[in-house]
Amino acid sequence: MAKHPYYPLDLELRGYTENAAGLTSLFAAFSTGVSVILGTALLLSRRYRPSISPLDGSLVLWFVLSGSLHCFFEGYFILNHSRMPAAQDFFGQLWKEYAKSDSRYLAADPLVLTLETITVLIWGPLSFLTSWCIVSESPYRLPLQALVSTGHLYSDTLYYVTSFLDMRRGVLHSRPEALYFWVYFVVMNALWIIVPAYILYQSITGCAQAVATAKKSTKNGSAAGYRRENPRITAMKKIKALARSQSQ
Repeated sequence: MAKHPYYPLDLELRGYTENAAGLTSLFAAFSTGVSVILGTALLLSRRYRPSISPLDGSLVLWFVLSGSLHCFFEGYFILNHSRMPAAQDFFGQLWKEYAKSDSRYLAADPLVLTLETITVLIWGPLSFLTSWCIVSESPYRLPLQALVSTGHLYSDTLYYVTSFLDMRRGVLHSRPEALYFWVYFVVMNALWIIVPAYILYQSITGCAQAVATAKKSTKNGSAAGYRRENPRITAMKKIKALARSQSQ
């Protein structure tokens, strides 16, 4: 069995080879790629919608970032999980670096593989769709924001809980150094709990206010003798207007 730096130390990783690139090189290349993607997304969103607010612009970047990581980085894992210990391509080395905080990725743990498959096939494409709905001011943006954020919260919570339950049983998947446990495992994953929680709250309150306003308008219009508009159409108009007002 090849020696490796992953926990548990007796974990069998057939064909494991140490990364050829160092952490600094991997981080620099990854940061450059992310910067190009987000910079392009920001440029295109402002070109399509020049008046986009800072909040909406930030949400667009968040969902583009999520979609890119889900579809490409995590998609790589789904397609190559069986050969990950020996991988020397860029994404493979990135995963081997991250796996120092959670070796289940190199061991192709069934739960992790299942969560990542759902993320790649569902939450990735929906993240891109949500970013477009924000830019185009679609009335479906709030429901989509809520749906994707709920998926992120559920997946990340399950990911954390299963890890901590293993810790209580004395099974460690992360190296003990602060970089791997606190930065990689805790902080990086916590972003997909904190940000989605805020977006979910904003989306739920926005939808509730829009529906309440639509009902009030419908009642007032009916009482005044006006022709009653389809409640669904009214609600969608209110959701779109409220989403625009919240982004100011």
